[in-house]
Amino acid sequence: MAAMLAPVPELSTDEPAAATPYLPCSLNRDWIRSVAVSGAQMGSTVFSNSMSQSGHSGSSYSSHSSYSSHSSYSNYSSASSCSAGADAEDFGANELTKIAHQMVSDGYTQRMLQAFVVAPALGNGGGPNTVLESWFCGLDVGWVLQICQERGSQWQFRLQDKSASSLQDLVERWIRGLTVIVHSLTELVSNSVGICVESVATEWFGKASISKMLVFVEAIMPDLKAEKLHAVLDMYICVSNALHMLRSFGMSTRNQQIFSAARDLLSTQGDMLWEAISSTMEEMRALVEGDDDLWAMEIKHGGGGVHNNTRLVVSSILSMKKTVALMTGTFTWLDYDFKLDVLIDETVYYLNDLLLRKSELCLDPSLRYLFLLNNSYFVVSLNFHLPRWYQRSLIFKLAPECKKYMDSYLDVSWGHVLSCIPKSNFNGPLQCWKNTSSLAKFESAFHKTYQAQKFWKVPEPQLRDALRKTIIESVISSYRDYLEEHPELAEQVSHGSSSPEVLEEMLRELFEG
Repeated sequence: MAAMLAPVPELSTDEPAAATPYLPCSLNRDWIRSVAVSGAQMGSTVFSNSMSQSGHSGSSYSSHSSYSSHSSYSNYSSASSCSAGADAEDFGANELTKIAHQMVSDGYTQRMLQAFVVAPALGNGGGPNTVLESWFCGLDVGWVLQICQERGSQWQFRLQDKSASSLQDLVERWIRGLTVIVHSLTELVSNSVGICVESVATEWFGKASISKMLVFVEAIMPDLKAEKLHAVLDMYICVSNALHMLRSFGMSTRNQQIFSAARDLLSTQGDMLWEAISSTMEEMRALVEGDDDLWAMEIKHGGGGVHNNTRLVVSSILSMKKTVALMTGTFTWLDYDFKLDVLIDETVYYLNDLLLRKSELCLDPSLRYLFLLNNSYFVVSLNFHLPRWYQRSLIFKLAPECKKYMDSYLDVSWGHVLSCIPKSNFNGPLQCWKNTSSLAKFESAFHKTYQAQKFWKVPEPQLRDALRKTIIESVISSYRDYLEEHPELAEQVSHGSSSPEVLEEMLRELFEG
């Protein structure tokens, strides 16, 4: 297990042995490790199916220890193993609340609190920091105390080479630890008998625990790049939820005073995380703007498919949407500040504007509109709060810009092909010669367009089928009508490479890339 918990060799994330014999900390730690907390782990058809090329996934612990040696824990062990997926939907709050409750019920948290209070008076080298070390060990975040000892460039230097997955692992462990701390504090106050000394002790213990935990937020700020947006969003949810809980717990003046310092700490860190989210999105915008020549080359080489930068921005939008879903499921309407909703709307507007601007770099108007159709379809189909099957069945009604780009593509790509077919039904020698000439022009224009676009790409199967069907209905149907009006031409092409059946089969091979 130790190897699993230390994905980055230079950082010791193995927890030290408990410094004080209050309770074997492995019982708490193993249970806490089993809880899924990352917003990236939320499973849904839209997110898991659509973002396979650009989505992200956090670490998750699937090992569930037996707690038979400690009867109070065995009640929850089987429930934990079958509820990890459900816990991700509420950010693990339900299971972590159970853990905090059990720790208080067993007297473990009270013993840690009492040891913290009496430690300065003992004078035996055991001090408050030693108690916190044991406390944090049981919460699977003993490594956070390394940060407190190594504040500054040394810790930040260690983070520079971390992958997004290894950072996410630390973030998830930190989320579990902070969540249990906050729930334990409120549980302690709920169980107290109103003695002032206990209230002061809880306030001291809570402030010391939370202040140590929040050093991690400051430490990772310089390392939060665009590809790690989900990590900072997960932390933002955790801090916001913790702050919301302390604000809403007990409206009495006494309870509000106990948590005043802790709320101030969390509020400051929440603001810092929000600034990190905003700056990360600004960094992402600068990243995707890129070089115009590179954009033009990538659109051409990609055959008008969904651009990697589109996937990056949409991935960020989806991460923020997951965060909104988690927060709105927890907060009351009055407590939710809608900042993320505004940022999401701004990002969607920016992406649409970016695609329109970059599409103008494409010299081929047909490729330009195919690029806009592909990318707009991708954005719209992932941006609705609707089931995937329902999105797809109504995509063009929901997104008129998709229909507009499809019509523009058909006009510039196949309009000139259709224009080769004369509409006059006048018969005579001259008209017969004209019909033969028009047929040759039509065949030439068709094959030229087909060869130019054969390897262009429409990655979404339903959109690809719809586009092929539209082209066939427009071009082949008109072609058949024309041949029916001119039987002599129909006989001429019936067994050749330009029969309607052959041309239709060719069109059904378009856009595979």
